[in-house]
Amino acid sequence: MREHIDVIERAGAILGALTPGALVTVKANGRVNPMTIGWGMLGIEWRRPIFLAYVRCDRYTHELLEDADCFTVNVPVSTGDAEADRRARHVLGFCGSHSGRDGDKVAELGLTLVPGEEVDAPAIRELPLTLECRIIYRRDQDTALMPEELRAGTYGDAPVYHTAYYGEVVSAYLLR
Repeated sequence: MREHIDVIERAGAILGALTPGALVTVKANGRVNPMTIGWGMLGIEWRRPIFLAYVRCDRYTHELLEDADCFTVNVPVSTGDAEADRRARHVLGFCGSHSGRDGDKVAELGLTLVPGEEVDAPAIRELPLTLECRIIYRRDQDTALMPEELRAGTYGDAPVYHTAYYGEVVSAYLLR
């Protein structure tokens, strides 16, 4: 069951959840891959609600997103159930430290996939606040335009940057 929410009303809680982490989940090339993110933005652009997900170009998720037209953002929500909260933290830790190139994170974690309502990417029951996003624009970061201190602190000597995926939020809900 889905309880639809107003994404703008919940923006503070959604953005606050990025500090401990949320998942970006993509389905492409016959694979579903969730990846933990700690960066993201939520707002209005082009008169549409947008979630902006940043994914490093060397990540497996980036490879899949390049072949996809959508993704979901899966946000942990404390339910007061200590075991469910512990499980959500474990999922975030695992998905942030293991690559989908090396295995199936969904199977390894026993995640419950819920078909998207408006997009092909699934929601994840264990992280019940879900934003379904259609990619409407993508842009590689130009590190040459960044202040040196930011570039050095984030990227060091590695020529690895992020791509910004602008996802129009086409559905937002809590899984019950």
